[in-house]
Amino acid sequence: MYAVIKTGGKQYRVSEGDLLEIEKLPTEVGETLSFNEVLLLSDADNVTVGQPLIDGAQVTATVQAHGRGKKIIVYKHKKNYHKKQGHRQDFTRVQIDQILRSGETIIEKDEAVETAIEITEATTEKADAIETVIEKAEVVELATEDVETTEEVEAVETVIEKAEVVELATEDVETTEDVEAVETVKEDVPVDPSSATPEDTKTSVKE
Repeated sequence: MYAVIKTGGKQYRVSEGDLLEIEKLPTEVGETLSFNEVLLLSDADNVTVGQPLIDGAQVTATVQAHGRGKKIIVYKHKKNYHKKQGHRQDFTRVQIDQILRSGETIIEKDEAVETAIEITEATTEKADAIETVIEKAEVVELATEDVETTEEVEAVETVIEKAEVVELATEDVETTEDVEAVETVKEDVPVDPSSATPEDTKTSVKE
């Protein structure tokens, strides 16, 4: 997407992220500017032409630096008159941040960064949850490889469920007594469900 803006009596074609040198403006470095004289907007599908301006459209930019351009030599020659003079034009360098159509609002950089971080964290949590489900499925598969009867399979699954209950219980304990109580329960539950023998699993089911 690009736009054509007017500033300092000149027209510029700009896109988001462009660095642009315009006529010097009385601004500070780091300040955000808003150009409201937008003559044209274009994206992949549509081109909007102002008459002469597009109502409500604007382009935002951040001031990067102030400077002076290359020297231009001006030579004036008349009869019995010669004059040579140099000139360096002042400019303001800006970086284009956003191109907004009518009705769109400006998104601050900090808000955009926070939104991106939230999306990344949510994606990471979903990935972790999927990995946990896969790990539990693998544990159940390994635990049931060495059992033969339906009763033994059910016994192994019961042991796994108890292990999960203990794991959840340890998340909510607060006092030392609670921790000791949970540790006592843990002693009756094998750490690795796959290492439990059919006899151990049957005993757990009876309990």
